[in-house]
Amino acid sequence: MKNVADVIIEGIDELVTVDPGDDTREEGDLGLIRDGAVALGGGEILAVGRSREITETYRLTKGGMRLNGQGQVLLPGFVDPHTHVVFGGSREHEFEMRICGSSYQEIAARGGGIRATVSAVRQTPAEELLEAGLRRLDRMLCYGTTTAEAKSGYGLSLESEIKLLEVARDLNDRHPVDLVSTFLGAHEVPEEYVHRKEEYIDLLVDEMIPEVVRRDLAEFCDVFCEEGVYTREESRRILSSASKAGLKPKIHADEFTNQKGAELAVEIGATSADHLLAISGQGLNALRESRVIPVLLPGTCFSLGLDSYAPAREMLQWGLKVALGTDLNPGSSMTESMPMITTLACVMLHMTPAEAIVGATLNAALAVDRADQVGSVTQGKKADLILLDMPSFRYLPYHYGVNLVDKVIKNGRLVVDGGRRVQHGDNP
Repeated sequence: MKNVADVIIEGIDELVTVDPGDDTREEGDLGLIRDGAVALGGGEILAVGRSREITETYRLTKGGMRLNGQGQVLLPGFVDPHTHVVFGGSREHEFEMRICGSSYQEIAARGGGIRATVSAVRQTPAEELLEAGLRRLDRMLCYGTTTAEAKSGYGLSLESEIKLLEVARDLNDRHPVDLVSTFLGAHEVPEEYVHRKEEYIDLLVDEMIPEVVRRDLAEFCDVFCEEGVYTREESRRILSSASKAGLKPKIHADEFTNQKGAELAVEIGATSADHLLAISGQGLNALRESRVIPVLLPGTCFSLGLDSYAPAREMLQWGLKVALGTDLNPGSSMTESMPMITTLACVMLHMTPAEAIVGATLNAALAVDRADQVGSVTQGKKADLILLDMPSFRYLPYHYGVNLVDKVIKNGRLVVDGGRRVQHGDNP
């Protein structure tokens, strides 16, 4: 007697598992299966293999769904490990200022940058932030993202940081995309504390972190360790306090200048070190001897018009598990598209299409501590899958600026069909 499945997808031209599995699978780390199929049930992946194997072993439950993947590529749902998805206002005028020659730092010094968004967030009701967040998550989902990190950091006060994290929690409850929350109260020094920075750090350590933990609003804590923002010593104090309180550390590291942020990430046992444009050889060596995941954000470099990008090729040659993210935010990377990030990774970071796909799925899942649940098409993991209208996995970064995602399945349920969001009557 055959086993039963809620969903069977068969006849897939290329099933990219990102799980090498046995020796019959192709393309190394991609674990590619031609004429592949998957059986899904209970929101999980029940079986993965060739179409004949799956159809001979599984039958559909009554009311189940059978899909034909002919002419398509199946990937794990994208995992976006670095976003600032909850924010108010916009900063398109800063984009124009950069085009006309102003740097990110110069714009910030004139009252723009992060503090401009902080002002907007403080004035925006939670309901408006929620509705804007739902629209962004819809776009992310239609581009194939099924799990994402969500940072605070645009409140910079106890009240506003809590507001942002509560909105992220509500978004997670109301939208199919799974959100992993990060407290980023040390994103910048708020205007009212510019000349009293130590007092703000005391507030972060003594009040904000304990309250975030008490309310169970975040899993991670992040710090922007950068010249003119938080020093290495200040970052260590904040992240050490957060770690003792039960939050896992992350760090914005070595983005514009080398502050030995990568080394600090290793020292404190961070889950990830993000940006890393200015990482040193010592920093690379430290990462190589650790479990810290480097998260690269080429969309930020692209949007800022920078000449230099993170040294992805060197990282890969040293065996680091390079992850990719959008850095979705209103100032320096206004995009919800992980496919576009794979294009930038190939063109600007000199990653291969296979490396970019692994970076946008399994390695990205490692960067948010979710690799046991998502990031590969593996039996027992969540049934988070995307079907794309393209002839091969190499087509994803090659055909850029369009959405090739046809269907998205989240927790075993069809949530995007024909590139459009499917609305269900109940909550995800």
